[in-house]
Amino acid sequence: MTIAVAVSGGMDSLLSLVLLKEQGHDLIAVHGHFLPPNPGWERVAEGLAEACGTLGVPFHALDLHREFDEQVIAPFVADYKAGLTPNPCAMCNPRMKFGVLFDAAGKLGADRLATGHYVRMAEGEEGRMLARGADAAKDQSYFLSLVPIDMLRRAEFPLADFHKKDVPDILARHGLTPPLPSESQEICFVPDDDYQKFLTARATMPGPGPAVLSDGTRVGKHQGLWRHTQGQRRGLGIAWTEPLYVLDKDVSGNTLIVGTRDELAAHGCVAGRVNLMRPVDTWPDEVLVQTRYRQKAKPGRVRLDGGRLRFDFREPHVRPTPGQVAAVYDREGVVLGGGVIESAL
Repeated sequence: MTIAVAVSGGMDSLLSLVLLKEQGHDLIAVHGHFLPPNPGWERVAEGLAEACGTLGVPFHALDLHREFDEQVIAPFVADYKAGLTPNPCAMCNPRMKFGVLFDAAGKLGADRLATGHYVRMAEGEEGRMLARGADAAKDQSYFLSLVPIDMLRRAEFPLADFHKKDVPDILARHGLTPPLPSESQEICFVPDDDYQKFLTARATMPGPGPAVLSDGTRVGKHQGLWRHTQGQRRGLGIAWTEPLYVLDKDVSGNTLIVGTRDELAAHGCVAGRVNLMRPVDTWPDEVLVQTRYRQKAKPGRVRLDGGRLRFDFREPHVRPTPGQVAAVYDREGVVLGGGVIESAL
């Protein structure tokens, strides 16, 4: 059995390669160039080739920037135009890493794919299931909740029991330096993290419209719904008797709906583009729902209705954002499924 290790150039994927090599697996390393050709390409590829040469692992650099543009960037722009706040990392995993890249690795002879995600695969009655990794601060299961379970069962996650803080020292002991020692926490394809500049350069975005209270009272004007997201307070440019927050967007009427902090809480949400790790009728009566990456999963009930997941929270949440992911867990941290939020309730 041959395992392809997806090496990005960062420390996590490089350590995954080291760990699997030490375990004696038959390996190849694959690096997907997701962005258009640039000088950084060659530097990263050369650094990875050198590290793989030291480890005695065949290295393959793959130009996948056209596929990435089609599968991730174009939908990102389209979602913003539709009034959503998309999560491109969560979309990249099923479409690129466990989609296009996995397929390419298969053509190179790989049977499985390993990545540097901080997650684990837990053994269960249904088979191997995605679950939270040991490092709670770095756990990335939220971003993998849209990947089909049959793909995850062909994956390896060597960092399941590791903590991020220990990784640099481990690599140093092996005499390895990642080509990308500092890793961005923002969107990889948006220069300088300026998504508004990126969007306007890429497409003609919707223009200004009215801003109203939930009762319809007009209180100002917005400069484009795509510039705002649910829960936003700063940058509204609206003078009012108390602070206002974005509650919702009426895309058909190009209207921004704002309200007070008391109106922010949501009692549930609806998610589409559903990915079930297990059938909903096998889920616990009460599940844990996470609607933001930096958010603690909270209890609620769920039902599948017309191909969508409807969540009813036990206690009010900060308003979920359409376009973001709702990931569902059991009490042991096993991922039951996920979907893309369409609306708050």
